[in-house]
Amino acid sequence: MNVLVRVLTSLRPYLIVFTASACGLIIEIVAGRILAPVIGVSLYTWTSIIGVVLAGISIGNYVGGRIADRFPSTTTLGVILLAGGVASAGILPLVDLASDAFKHVPVLPRIVLLTAALFFVPSLILGMVTPVVIKLNLRDLAHAGNVVGKIYAVSTAGSIFGTFITGFVLIQLLGTRSVVLIVSLVLVAMAFAFGSVWRARLPGIGLSAILAGVISFSVLSDALDSPCQVESNYFCIKVRATDLDDREVRVLSLDALVHSYVDVDDPTYMRYSYEKVFADLATFVGAREPPMNVLFIGGGGYTMPRFLETAYPNSTLQVAEIDPEVTRVAIEYLGLGRNSRIVTHNEDARTLMQGLAPGTFDLIMGDAFNDVSVPYHLTTLEFNRSVRDLLTEDGVYAVNIVDKMHSGKFLRAFEKTMRQVFPYVYVLRDNDLWASNDRYMFVVVGSRLPLSHESIAIANLMEGKPLVVLRFMPSESFRRWSTAETAVVLTDDFVPVDGMLAPLFLESR
Repeated sequence: MNVLVRVLTSLRPYLIVFTASACGLIIEIVAGRILAPVIGVSLYTWTSIIGVVLAGISIGNYVGGRIADRFPSTTTLGVILLAGGVASAGILPLVDLASDAFKHVPVLPRIVLLTAALFFVPSLILGMVTPVVIKLNLRDLAHAGNVVGKIYAVSTAGSIFGTFITGFVLIQLLGTRSVVLIVSLVLVAMAFAFGSVWRARLPGIGLSAILAGVISFSVLSDALDSPCQVESNYFCIKVRATDLDDREVRVLSLDALVHSYVDVDDPTYMRYSYEKVFADLATFVGAREPPMNVLFIGGGGYTMPRFLETAYPNSTLQVAEIDPEVTRVAIEYLGLGRNSRIVTHNEDARTLMQGLAPGTFDLIMGDAFNDVSVPYHLTTLEFNRSVRDLLTEDGVYAVNIVDKMHSGKFLRAFEKTMRQVFPYVYVLRDNDLWASNDRYMFVVVGSRLPLSHESIAIANLMEGKPLVVLRFMPSESFRRWSTAETAVVLTDDFVPVDGMLAPLFLESR
């Protein structure tokens, strides 16, 4: 029994730093999901989260070292752990308060200020734990390096564990609010189990009272309720109903972005201009190659797959949708039938395509990009080659791109990259405002054979669609536009998409 007690006692400091560090990284990973419905997930969001959390940990290490020298006791450790629990619990009621407080601040400082308001203090307090634990377990300066090294190694292991368990398990299993609450309760439990916090009567009573108040306020203000209907490993997913175009539609939002407008009773309804352009192209291919074999890169609201399932019931339709929860939401709320002939692959499009037969598809549609987040590996020269190899000789590849026509960098780079692979590349929109430099949804098309507005219009007319919305950029204008600036070719080794879209993100937010 005495041996067991000694072993447990010897392991106690490592358990404390392991758990505290795990809690710190759990908060960091959860930060991205908490901020996503408010400001989206972008390069700026993650830069702010990582910077703020590292700043908190760094300052916490310094402050913790000073405190450890002045007050080296388990009571000090207990107060720090209890304070960490209180600060972690305080994240939840602060989300809405901080969002409202900074809503009029320009976007970049707003992201930094919001991140700091929510996550700096918890990170700072948890950063204080390791220096205090080291001080309490440093008995002999001759072995200081061994003690410090082991404790920091275990602390880092805790951070790694917290990162993986949160990203792979906790968020999808429990949701962000529950994870934050559990972190708070774990820290409070450690404060009483290992920290002798009961000896610090005034700080202990004060922090306990604050904790009770924070939790009570969170419950009464619904701060513990997630704004998401579903929290997946990829998105905060929300569906709401609204009246639009004299009908009731359901609106699918992924994080802070409205992704799709869906009429569950009418699969032919399309709200976005690029969807109508897609429909014209699909009708052209369908008139030429019935039945079609189509691959969709990105499912979202399943607008185009449902349209083609209705318009061309004998076609083969496959969807690469990385998030299984998005597919489940489409089935439950967005009219995607459980017995639909649409085959969904819940995996990354690039890995899926490695197992598909070459020369199989008449049409490949890419709908995975927006101005907030672009899966960069789906933009590159190498990916375009994979797409080309999957297409038939007269197959068509169409991609939705959000950018500005003349000042935007991404549209130019994507078009130039596609031009390295396809003999014919076109930029389309649903009107002739080619001189406009407004943010817009374009469709970039690549094929081995030439396309024309006339051939697409005739095919649509033959299929019972007398009017087409798509417009080709005039040849001379396209030539001038494509050579006006030096655009980069996007490759797996060089794909600066985030930087290209940064001005668009800042303006749109």
